[in-house]
This record gives sequence, C-alpha cells and structure tokens, in this order.
Amino acid sequence: MEFLRLIMLTIIVVGVEVAANSEGDALYALRRNLNDPLNVLQSWDPTLVNPCTWFHVTCDRQNRVTRLDLGNARLSGTLVGDLGKLTSLQYLELYKNDIRGEIPKELGNLKSLISLDLYQNNLTGRIPASLGDLKSLRFLRLNGNKLTGRIPRRLTNLSSLKILDVSDNDLCGTIPVSGAFSKFSQKSFENNQRLKGPELIGSVVYNLGCSYP
Repeated sequence: MEFLRLIMLTIIVVGVEVAANSEGDALYALRRNLNDPLNVLQSWDPTLVNPCTWFHVTCDRQNRVTRLDLGNARLSGTLVGDLGKLTSLQYLELYKNDIRGEIPKELGNLKSLISLDLYQNNLTGRIPASLGDLKSLRFLRLNGNKLTGRIPRRLTNLSSLKILDVSDNDLCGTIPVSGAFSKFSQKSFENNQRLKGPELIGSVVYNLGCSYP
C-alpha cells in the first residue's frame, strides 16, 4: 500500500510539474513577443521549474497560474495565442501599455477568466467572438484601442458580466440590447463613430458602414 501511495504521489507531482512547465512556456512565448524597457519581465526565466516565482505572476496551491498583472508597465509588442493555455487564469491585466495587433481568439479558452483588462493599448482588428465563451467573465474592458468591426452577438450570452467598456474604438454596426447587454448604458459604447444603436433600430441600420467578417 505504501508503495502504491508513493506511485500515486509521484504521478500527481509529475502532472503538476508538466502543467506548470506548459504554462511557463506559454508565458515565455508572451515575453518573447514584448518589448520591455523597464525590465519588469526580467525574472521570467524559462529554466525554472514553474513560473510561480516570477514577478507579476500569481499561482494557486496547484502551481497553476491564476493572475497576470502587467498593467501600466510600458510594454509594447503583440499578444500570443499561447495565453489560451493558461486554463486556470482568472485575471489578465495588460492595460495601459502599447500592445498592438489583434486580440488572439485563443483567449476564449480561458474558461476561469473573471477579468479581462486590455484597455488603453493600440489593439486592432475585431473583438473575437470566442470571448463569448468566457462564462465566468465579470469585467471586460477593451476601451481606448483601435478595434474595428461589429460587437460579437455571442457576448450577450455572458450572464456574469457586470462591467463592459468598449468605448473609444472604431466599432461599427449596432449596439446589442439582449442578454447581459440590457444593463449597460451608452457610456460603455461611446466614441465609436460608426457604431449605431440600439439594435432595435433594425437590420438595415445594423449593416450600415459595417462589413461582415
């Protein structure tokens, strides 16, 4: 029995280390894509057993990454789809940087995510419809970027969503009013010159100035 317990413990430990290494690889992929003039990522050493000792990274008792705090860190560069491998991540804080490019659709794999803060960067492209799969999401702040296209209708299914801000972008189409969107004011959508609303105006206005993907 003691031998069996040792085997089981070994399997568990190895499994945790493999998961931690995988998450460390995902975070290091992000580091390689970012310029870091303040060296806030200096401790992100891929040779360590897991990333839980890195600055700005928080883990749970199983050494799974639950929080990434890199707001207002003067980072530039692009995001990576590898972030979607951080399946226990609850808080992704990358606001007030100079991050460019598109929001990876792989962020829709972060089923534990509570807060996604990418505001005040230089992100372009569309809001991924895959974000509508984040059923635990309460805070979604994408304001102050250069995002284009329509607001994905799948986002209206986010019943836990408490705060939404997509203002100060270049979104188009009409503003959804169903589901979670019924409680958000015009302030959540302001300063999108091609965005019309509310959606009750009708489908003709919905297509005006906004091409389909």
